[in-house]
Amino acid sequence: FFNLDIRKLILITILAAVPLLTLNIKNESGQVPWFIRPFSFTGGLIQYAYSSFSSGVRGTASTYFDLIDIKKQNRELLQQNTEYRAQLNELTELKLENERLNKLLNFKQKTNMELLTAKVIGKDLIPEHHTITINRGSHQGIEEGMAAITVGGAVGYVYSTEPFTSQIILLTDRYAAIDAIVQRSRARGIVEGYTSELCQLNYLKRGDDVQEGDLIVTSGLDNIFPKGFPIGTVIKVEKSDYDVSQNVEVNPIVNPSNLEE
Repeated sequence: FFNLDIRKLILITILAAVPLLTLNIKNESGQVPWFIRPFSFTGGLIQYAYSSFSSGVRGTASTYFDLIDIKKQNRELLQQNTEYRAQLNELTELKLENERLNKLLNFKQKTNMELLTAKVIGKDLIPEHHTITINRGSHQGIEEGMAAITVGGAVGYVYSTEPFTSQIILLTDRYAAIDAIVQRSRARGIVEGYTSELCQLNYLKRGDDVQEGDLIVTSGLDNIFPKGFPIGTVIKVEKSDYDVSQNVEVNPIVNPSNLEE
C-alpha cells in the first residue's frame, strides 16, 4: 500500500476532499469556510505589506521630486529677488537724484544770481589737496574764480578750466581762502582749509566776539561769493594768553566729500 503510484495519490485526495466538501455544503451561504481562512489571512497580510511598502516608496519618491521642485523654485525666487533689489536700488537712486535736482531748480528760480548746474565727475586723489572735477568748462562759460555753491552753502571756487570740465578747490583745502564774517557779531576773518572736514576762521582780532554755534557767512568782499551765503558753524574757539588773534574751527555747512551736484 505504501508503494504509492499516481492512482493511489488521486484516490487519497478524493477521499480527503469528500468530508471537506460535505462540511462546506452544510455551511451557511456567504460564510467563509474554515479551511480557507488561513490562506485568506496570509493573503491579506501579504497584500497589506505590499500596499504599505508601495505607499512608502511612492511617498519617498514624491517627497524627493517635491524637494527638487522646491530647490528649483528657490533658485528662481532668489534670482528674481536679486533682480528686484537691483531695480529698487536704481529707482531709489533716481528718486534721490530727482529730489536733489528739484532743490537746485527751485533754488535757481528763487535767486537773482546767474547759476549753472553741474555734476561732480571726479575727486582729487592727492591727500594734501581737496578738489573736485565738474562736467562744465569754458565751453559752457565757466571761468577761473567763479564761486561753487549748493542749496545749503558755499563749496569752493573754480581755479582751473578746460573746454568741458573744471577744477573746483574746496573750502577745506589748505590753499582755499574765503572772505567771511560772523553773522551775529559781524566780526570779519578769512576761512581757510584746515582738515579734510574742517576749516579755520583766521585773522580775527583777539577782542572779536566769536562763540561756539555762530554761523559764518560770506562777506561778499572777495567778489567771488554773494554776501551772506552760509559757510559753516563755529565748533571751537581758543584764545591764548599771548596771541593777538583767536583760533576758531568751523564745520562746513556742506560736506565736500558727499557732493554730487
